Amino acid sequence: MRRCWNLATEVFIVNNTWRTHPETPGDIAAIREVTLAAFPTAQEADIIDLLRTKPEAWVDGLSQVATDPDGQVVAHCLATRCVIGQGEALMLGPVAVLPAWQKRGAGTAVVTACLAEAKRQGEQFVVLVGHPTYYPRFGFTRADRHGIGVGIDCPPEAVMALSLNGDPLPAGVIHAPAFGL
Repeated sequence: MRRCWNLATEVFIVNNTWRTHPETPGDIAAIREVTLAAFPTAQEADIIDLLRTKPEAWVDGLSQVATDPDGQVVAHCLATRCVIGQGEALMLGPVAVLPAWQKRGAGTAVVTACLAEAKRQGEQFVVLVGHPTYYPRFGFTRADRHGIGVGIDCPPEAVMALSLNGDPLPAGVIHAPAFGL
């Protein structure tokens, strides 16, 4: 897999198919459409819209899109500010891919771009609630093995954490109000 980060154009290229870039105002409608198509309800799309209005949660550059060869947005990944115990972290998600483009690497490309940008910005820790078989490919492990929990009833294998710089993850409960945590 070819990976290339071009700071001059802020485009992350994964193999020769997917181009990713930070969300622009022109991408917002497409992001909502991708998210609505990828999930059974509008809840995730509404959360993204809400997070854009929360300066305490929103981090510029961490809403990433992947485009097809024609430049159409086909995938989206978001990381926003949260807290683990008393320490700052990022909450990854939602991650959405248009159904017609799933299982073709668009999701991997957009998550990779989002994590690379978070690391470039000096972020240290990322948590998520998601599919336990998908996210380990990016280095995520079960959060409970690091003393991290959530305040909702959730399968422990679905709550995952990642240290972007190799430092030990902080222990505590994840607090991310937009996600009900």
